[in-house]
Amino acid sequence: MRTILRNASVFAVLLICSLGAPGQQSVVSAVGPIGVTVSDLDRSIDFYTHVLHFTKLTDEEFAGENIEHVKGVFGVRIRVARLQLGEEQIELTQYLAPQGRPIPIDSRSNDRWFQHIAIIVRDMDAAYAWLRQNKIHFASSGPQTLPAWNKNAGGIKAFYFRDPDNHVLEVLWFPEGKGQPKWHKPRSDLFMGIDHTAIVVSNTEAS
Repeated sequence: MRTILRNASVFAVLLICSLGAPGQQSVVSAVGPIGVTVSDLDRSIDFYTHVLHFTKLTDEEFAGENIEHVKGVFGVRIRVARLQLGEEQIELTQYLAPQGRPIPIDSRSNDRWFQHIAIIVRDMDAAYAWLRQNKIHFASSGPQTLPAWNKNAGGIKAFYFRDPDNHVLEVLWFPEGKGQPKWHKPRSDLFMGIDHTAIVVSNTEAS
């Protein structure tokens, strides 16, 4: 995902639009980095780079009126790190001031603030063993293989777990014929990239 604007790191999710002729609607051509708010940026960088093999690209602080307008928070100062896995990027943002609230302890996957990132793995058994070795917190009981009666998803393996701030993450493995072709190219990386991010909404058609 390419960065079009230098200051795109201040946006949680940035839609980059290309304008057509007068009177035509804007056409979305790309989605910027997936934003994740964290409480301790150093801890989160360590988790995402060591456990999930992301690479840190930038680490910057922002403050001032422009950031206040973007974030909708008065007197805000943030520290933002951009990380990359494969071709995809995420941005981890720590609010140095004022600090926000943690994810509710009783948060569930059907709550409308829920969002997760799906990371593709080369080998589910190896990925699960590595995550267990690094003492991740479970969000599901273990890797599951989706049933064959589900024509579009049958055979896909999935496992949900949590990062240090309780954000839910997913690792996915695609069998032949499922997922993008790039996930089936021979490679040595265990964690290959981000396939999607999912957001819970109240009305799919309206959203």
